Amino acid sequence: MASPFSLVLHTHLPMVVNHGRWPHGSDWLCEAAFECYLPLLDTAHRLVADGISPKWTLNITPVLCEQLTSPEFQKELSFYYENVRRACVESREHFERDRNRKIVDLTHFWEDFYERMWELHRRIGGDIPGTFAELQRQGHVEVITCAATHGYLPLLSRDESIHLQLRTAVQTHRRHFGVAPRGIWLPECAYRPRYEWTPPTGRERGGPRTLRPGIEEMLAQHGLEYFVADAHLIAASEPVFMYREYMPLRGSLGNEPPLEVPRQARRSPYRPYRVTSRGGTGSAIVFFRDPRTTVQVWSREQGYPGDVNYLEFHKKHFPGGLRFWRITDGSNDLGRKEPYDPAVAAERVRGQAQHFVELVREALKDASADGPAFVCSPYDAELFGHWWFEGPAFLEEVSRRFASVGVTPTTLGESLAHVPPTATVQLPEGSWGEGGDHRVWLNPDTEWTWDRVYSAEAEWVELSRAGAAGGGELRRVLAQATRELLLLEASDWQFLITTWAARDYAERRVAEHYAEFKRLSEMVRTLAGGQPLSPEAGETLRRLEREDFVFPDLDAAWGEAPRSA
Repeated sequence: MASPFSLVLHTHLPMVVNHGRWPHGSDWLCEAAFECYLPLLDTAHRLVADGISPKWTLNITPVLCEQLTSPEFQKELSFYYENVRRACVESREHFERDRNRKIVDLTHFWEDFYERMWELHRRIGGDIPGTFAELQRQGHVEVITCAATHGYLPLLSRDESIHLQLRTAVQTHRRHFGVAPRGIWLPECAYRPRYEWTPPTGRERGGPRTLRPGIEEMLAQHGLEYFVADAHLIAASEPVFMYREYMPLRGSLGNEPPLEVPRQARRSPYRPYRVTSRGGTGSAIVFFRDPRTTVQVWSREQGYPGDVNYLEFHKKHFPGGLRFWRITDGSNDLGRKEPYDPAVAAERVRGQAQHFVELVREALKDASADGPAFVCSPYDAELFGHWWFEGPAFLEEVSRRFASVGVTPTTLGESLAHVPPTATVQLPEGSWGEGGDHRVWLNPDTEWTWDRVYSAEAEWVELSRAGAAGGGELRRVLAQATRELLLLEASDWQFLITTWAARDYAERRVAEHYAEFKRLSEMVRTLAGGQPLSPEAGETLRRLEREDFVFPDLDAAWGEAPRSA
């Protein structure tokens, strides 16, 4: 058969509905829907209509699914659509007064774009996840899952928290897509093997070490067969525990021998492997990101998205926020940007798509010299359309050209039939973040967030035990406290703090979810002690259930290890 290629799209935004609108809030989700999710669906439908099955693997995170299917999101998207339509008209009037014909034409371009996306949204009944589910039933895509709220699994201090993230993910996926997921996108592609662990910060820092299972063991307990990791993990000779400046390694606190891990030869990222931890009781299959091809798409500096003819993301016209300019050059001087030309950009897409499929063909040819091989090409889905406006058109052109070079698109699940894992490996700890370790999420600017996460995790475990035999109202309060813990654990907050992308917003969200968790904790104790809730407490509970509505079937018992383990 032809050589297999797997495109994997990680589709995620944190809980933003009911938490502000602009610049960080529901507008963020509406932008992604109009510029990424709907264009990807439009592209997939066009390919299928032409007899081309895209065979994408998509992760749609549980917290994103919950938002996209909520009535609150539908209201926000309608409001957003009316705003952008008005922006097209008002911007056109402004540039007509300036007699700027090129940008006047672009206001029509945007008007047509938003109208087409809105019509698609209407045609699918506003159900973005359900439409991807239908594509999966038809065999054109595979939908996998992610941790419930994108919690950074290696740094969570309790196994119960990881079980909660995974069980909630599987249950929510089954509710939205009708089947259990086979695979998972680990948040930030972050992995941790089995070893003796102590929290890197907080009150328990430097305390007794606990043998924690490897992530692959916990995936196996929840029926999750495979995940994606970055290529640097397979190139390492032994596990390297990355946050050593925060946590002493075994052997550095006493006289114990250092942790020994069998060395392994450098292995190819063009094959799947079965990953285990030393002494572990479960395993999972791991796919690795191909560094050779993905840099061409991922990098704005070195790759296709930085082409000077493509739409400039950062320059917007206010009021309205529409983008009318192209990248123009490598400078950050927004005053030098020239008007965007969609026809020229489309021509560049065609040329770069051809370059990409040739690059994939060459990578597969080289890797196949040592046996069956395939290319795994994972990206944040929001790159395609939101950050890189031409991205969906690029994916369409790539899909149309693969057959001509002997490359066969396959989903991750299908690829195992063509290139099954033939070797078992042990992996180091790491992520796909800067430095390949945890530094983006754990650093001096974010330590305080982990202090709150760890405090809430420990308290939640106690609350779950205390409320396990409680009645309806107690279980209801405990479920809401569990939601607040899950939302607090989202890795997005540390990322936004570290990168300064939305530091104030992220810091506020951490503080808010921790404060709400503490309020609910007091309610649990009140009810467990046989006392009724005050009217004020009851109103707080109802408010939080409306605002943080995700996972309606959530059960605090989901933090327990599966009985079959």
